[in-house]
Amino acid sequence: MKKSIWMYMVGALALCLTSCVQQKPCTEINWATFNIRYANPADSLDSWEYRKDTVASFILANDLDIVGMQEVLHRQIEDLKERLPEYEAVGVGRDDGKQGGEYAPLFFKKDRFEVMDSNTFWLSQYPDSVGFIGWDGACCRIATWAKLKDKQTGQVFMAVNTHFDHVGVEARKNGALLIIEKIKEIVGEQPAVLTGDFNVTDESEAYTTLVSNEFVLKDAQKIAKTVEGVDYTFHNFGRIPAAECNKIDFIFVTPQIQVERSFIPQNVEGQPGKNLSDHNPQVVKLSF
Repeated sequence: MKKSIWMYMVGALALCLTSCVQQKPCTEINWATFNIRYANPADSLDSWEYRKDTVASFILANDLDIVGMQEVLHRQIEDLKERLPEYEAVGVGRDDGKQGGEYAPLFFKKDRFEVMDSNTFWLSQYPDSVGFIGWDGACCRIATWAKLKDKQTGQVFMAVNTHFDHVGVEARKNGALLIIEKIKEIVGEQPAVLTGDFNVTDESEAYTTLVSNEFVLKDAQKIAKTVEGVDYTFHNFGRIPAAECNKIDFIFVTPQIQVERSFIPQNVEGQPGKNLSDHNPQVVKLSF
């Protein structure tokens, strides 16, 4: 009789623990990487003045929780804040650590996420040196990060957003290694997501460095349960034939993150004023 009671108690405890695990809330996030193209009047009908409402509308229509953007000038930050009052932004200009030059900002829903910490570092031998050009880079490059807490589930995770150099091979590879070290330093084994315009395809050394390092980051597009849309991001406002376009914008995730869906929307080719950017954004649905 005592043995039966003991077995019953063990079984009940196991059932209780299983129930608790099953009821643990899951964090689900609609996340995007998006090079919005800097405000350049020479873009004519594709210049920022004609696209800013379209970009903001895209973010709202896709119910994006977090967006890592590239090539964002200060005036574009202000335009987006005005059109997206439900979002908060973190980031600084790469030239002076304030408002000068391009930002690599993170936009996120402020009613859902709490910022526990955030900062920007320079992709160089001296990450804290504002405006320093690293290795063989053509210009200074940055990564902006935020340690966030999901107010709905209590989950803590890291968002990192960057824009790699368009010339320096060593700058891109060493920038990748630096970002990996920063992720380990800031959140350790907690979930992390890296977004960016990496200026290279998945055949590059920088890409391989990210996905084959001991601290593994996975390409969200390649592990997604569902993949939709086109397979490229850069198209130069539709001037490059689709068959010749490349995917140079990526979203990378740490292994504990599941990618439910990856979507790259088709660019509206040949219709100036209706293009989102000279890059397609990539949108993923993540759960962890």
